[in-house]
Amino acid sequence: MTYRFALIGCGRISKKHHDALRALPNAAIAAVCDIQRDRAESAGKRLGVPWYTDYHEMLEKETVDVVSILTPSGMHAEHTIDVVQRYGKHVVCEKPMALRLSDADQMIKACDAARVHLFIVKQNRYNKPVQKLRQALDAGRFGRIALGTVRVRWSRDQKYYDQDAWRGTWAQDGGVVVNQASHHIDLLLWMLGEPLSVMAKNGTYFSNIEVDDTAAAIVTFRSGALGIIEATTAARPDDLEGSLSILGERGSVVIGGFAVNKMDTWRFIDETKEESAAVVKEFSEMPPNVYGYGHERFLEQVVDCLEHGKHALIDGIEGRKTIELFNAIYESVETRREVFLHFDPHFSRLGR
Repeated sequence: MTYRFALIGCGRISKKHHDALRALPNAAIAAVCDIQRDRAESAGKRLGVPWYTDYHEMLEKETVDVVSILTPSGMHAEHTIDVVQRYGKHVVCEKPMALRLSDADQMIKACDAARVHLFIVKQNRYNKPVQKLRQALDAGRFGRIALGTVRVRWSRDQKYYDQDAWRGTWAQDGGVVVNQASHHIDLLLWMLGEPLSVMAKNGTYFSNIEVDDTAAAIVTFRSGALGIIEATTAARPDDLEGSLSILGERGSVVIGGFAVNKMDTWRFIDETKEESAAVVKEFSEMPPNVYGYGHERFLEQVVDCLEHGKHALIDGIEGRKTIELFNAIYESVETRREVFLHFDPHFSRLGR
């Protein structure tokens, strides 16, 4: 069976979905939609599929199995819930699944009620060095973990934020933690487990935007490990890194590169330096498409789940974990206090 995808949103990220879906033998793009006519028309003509400016019209006319929500972050919940309740379609939703925690809960509830899948895009989990790290964790090779760190040191100038009116706003975009560091924080949670509390600070330094361009947070995990989150779009003049480090009593791993895609350090007590060097060499080859590689693996699993009834690696429940931590970080920023999870956000500005 070929699964037909309809894409809502033809912005910056949509090309990654176009390329990934076209590379899969049992997936096809049925149609695309964007409220900006030029974007919709350009994508439709390039792909050779029908294009629309109203997704209701698209879903009423086209035969569709899955709807991909690629709209601004603040609209993910609205569009997901509407698509599920009106049309009963499976949904692929770009990160972050929502800005407000209550919206994430409503998305999960709506999909459960309609008995459809909700897949949250977390493509960096499929990067080969990340998969290798996860295997080591599952095998218990680290022993007790002391520290996990993510660093996102990217450059986003004013032109980037001025591309669309929603960028750099609390209501539709969220800050650097939610937009740029979303995948990295997901990896930190995937590796270290349940967070207990967080303390954070932020600032806006080099861009004229509502939200922050720089943030730092300390997370305490139930295991006792500490997590450090460093995120900025204020690196100048160019991007520096998107990295993940895990330090345990029996080994240390650092994955670097531009998008957590290059093994920098692999050292374990029970492994010789020669063995470690071989792993670093094997997992240091960057894929030709840093962003698109994981999207293809992710969407391949989406199709596999639908075809064989498998459980999704990243479903709504899994996606919600990062949303709660995002809100806890911004709750801490506003209150200047340590915030304990699980909680109901009162002061976080996300989605407002």
